[in-house]
Amino acid sequence: MVLLALTATTLAGCLPPAYEAEPASVYQWQRRQDDIQRRETERVRLCAIMNKDTDRYERDCTRPGDPVR
Repeated sequence: MVLLALTATTLAGCLPPAYEAEPASVYQWQRRQDDIQRRETERVRLCAIMNKDTDRYERDCTRPGDPVR
């Protein structure tokens, strides 16, 4: 029984993320776009104050297609 619970818990981490349905109304789309913009603004703000020589900066603040430093 314990082995079954442990196996189920372990396999749950291997599953893809839960399906997120596309917004159905104009208000849901706007809320989604506002959330994306808010997260991007926060990311840019944090990257502006972060030490540019750290691994975290490389991981969190660079985007595909950015020029190589």
